[in-house]
Amino acid sequence: MVSAMLIVFAATQSQAQQRSSQQQQLRANAPGGGVAKDAVLPPWPAPPDPLRTITPVTDTMLSNPPAGDWLTWRRTYDDMGFSALKQITKDNVKNLRVAWSLTLPAGPNEATPLVHDGVVFVHSYNDNVQALDATTGDELWHYARKLPENVRPTVKRNMALYSNKLFVGTSDLHVVALDSKTGNIVWDQPLANPGDGWNLTGGPLVAKGKVMQGIGGRGKGGAYIAGLDSETGKEAWRFYTIARPDEPGGNSWNGLPLEQRNGGSVWTAGSYDPDLNLVFFGPAPTYDTGPLRNSVGRPGVTNDALYTNATVAINPDTGKIVWYYQHVPNDQWDLDWSFERQIVSLRGATGQQKKLVVTSGKPGVYDALEADTGKYVFSFDMGLQNFITSIDPITGRKTIDPKLIPGTGQPMVVCPHAGGGRSWLPGAYNPDTKILYVPAVETCMDLNPVATGQRAFLSTGVSVNVRPRPDSDGKYGRLQAINLETKKTVWTERQRAPQSTGVLATAGGVVFAGALDRWLTAYDDATGKTLWRTRLNDVPNSAPITYMANGKQYVAVVVGYGGPQAASFPQLTPEIPLPVARSSAIWVFELN
Repeated sequence: MVSAMLIVFAATQSQAQQRSSQQQQLRANAPGGGVAKDAVLPPWPAPPDPLRTITPVTDTMLSNPPAGDWLTWRRTYDDMGFSALKQITKDNVKNLRVAWSLTLPAGPNEATPLVHDGVVFVHSYNDNVQALDATTGDELWHYARKLPENVRPTVKRNMALYSNKLFVGTSDLHVVALDSKTGNIVWDQPLANPGDGWNLTGGPLVAKGKVMQGIGGRGKGGAYIAGLDSETGKEAWRFYTIARPDEPGGNSWNGLPLEQRNGGSVWTAGSYDPDLNLVFFGPAPTYDTGPLRNSVGRPGVTNDALYTNATVAINPDTGKIVWYYQHVPNDQWDLDWSFERQIVSLRGATGQQKKLVVTSGKPGVYDALEADTGKYVFSFDMGLQNFITSIDPITGRKTIDPKLIPGTGQPMVVCPHAGGGRSWLPGAYNPDTKILYVPAVETCMDLNPVATGQRAFLSTGVSVNVRPRPDSDGKYGRLQAINLETKKTVWTERQRAPQSTGVLATAGGVVFAGALDRWLTAYDDATGKTLWRTRLNDVPNSAPITYMANGKQYVAVVVGYGGPQAASFPQLTPEIPLPVARSSAIWVFELN
């Protein structure tokens, strides 16, 4: 039920009126005493307001976005993270300078902004959303959610635009639809009770009028994806990422009853193919790994733990699963295969040009599947892991080193660390060159047995500590360019600081990425050569974007240290100073 507090908030004056009233109050209480009562201020032209001309976002726009907009988390439904803009090139990127910046509400920030018709929509910690003028950074409206006292704020990774609404997941496990012109609440739909072990950190995907939002956490029975009607917020369907007993995949949980199954968190947004009418998501592993250690051996019962670590293809109209492919069954290391599912055009299993879904988990092993059927095509290993010893070329089934499966009672070193060789930080793909650009961190982890009753990592009875790779030279950050057509690495750039952002690729031949040392870097997409760098005020934890406003191309990135991925690795680089005061900001750059 929507709380009375939220009903009152939605029924009050509009966000724009509230903001105007707040600004007037601030000016009236200024140290100078405010404006004299009988003073008449000279006329002054009102600033431009792009919200007056903002247009509804249509299905056609989402399927083929205007080049100057950034309408979804990765700009396009296929999660490429690629922009066709090329005003910024390899030759002139060195001339980038700050166009504007704005301090955001303080706290960790992993959110990628959206841009439409000259308006930037940006999310901040503690459930704040702002609409900003894309050319000046001036605030147009501000939505601030008042959370219940027992709810702690969580980071959010994305929002979604559709029609005249901006859809936002909240820390108290609601999805709200905000009027994109005013920031007013259109509808507010609860998904789950935070007290039951759930959380919400990934954002929504909108397709075919359905707002698809996943939840995560350790609640009984596992997580799910809810399909909400974009006009009303009413739940149309629910897909459970932990297969139910005696349903397809339901007997893969070692005989565990439903209430003892958990995990399957959905903590990044899905992708969508309009032609196939399929959405692709990646549920995370289970967190109660101990009961899955060995199979009970009953007929028809396995311990694969579906649909964890799988790509699931779902019909957005019905929420029904069409196909699935499990990348690694029974994950005992928390090495999620739960990140972006990029849809690319390459040769399929029969040698014909086909749409493939390409994705990787934390181990940095990419699997390519035929988008219409889920049939396995190929894999590519980035060279970050040590526990997969071979991959079947026909099925993609991974062979695991039995000495590196936790629960043996022996200490072991597993690569990568559970924070991810590559993590949720999204890669970018250039469809013209077939090159995929992937951010990664080169680490391993110690898994040591703990005594009964002591706190353990997951429930397998081991502790976890980060360590460098055995062959480490002290460089942990890696940006790797991979040609998916040839399955060869084109170039690799390595540095001391762990990567902390996703990647932006552009038609201008420039790739952007950031790291824990607060540097945002532009690379030559063909060679990896550094073309430009700038130091930011805080650690970037999201993904850079680019957009066009008033005929000019901009590059933007949000900063705000404290996201789980970035916070996993600073102990490896003790000389890199981290911000003492947690802050957040959006930086926007233009050509000089």
